Amino acid sequence: QVQLVESGGGLVQAGGSLRLSCAASGGAFSLLGMGWFRQAPGKEREFVAAISWRGVSTVYADSVKGRSTISRDNAKNTMYLQMNSLKPEDTAIYYCAAGLGQSTSREPAYFNSWGPGTQVTVSS
Repeated sequence: QVQLVESGGGLVQAGGSLRLSCAASGGAFSLLGMGWFRQAPGKEREFVAAISWRGVSTVYADSVKGRSTISRDNAKNTMYLQMNSLKPEDTAIYYCAAGLGQSTSREPAYFNSWGPGTQVTVSS
């Protein structure tokens, strides 16, 4: 099972940008679909974006579509989430997750390995 660690979170003003990274080890990262989820205080974990094993297919939540880009570098065992035009409602803990197969999914149940999360705070 792959182990995941997120980085790149922090405090940013509204309208700013952040690039989150997810470093993978101990598993077949390059063969797995990957995803980003987030959880704000008092809310359920929600889907943000997902990418297939070769990066050919991507899906986004409507809330981040057009402002975010998910990508991956299989040679570096790393996935990224570039977030632009950040809004206060993007404030959350962001988690990366590894899927059970090669494709994308919006469903948390599809992902069986999760990182500890990285905090993103957007001030108004």
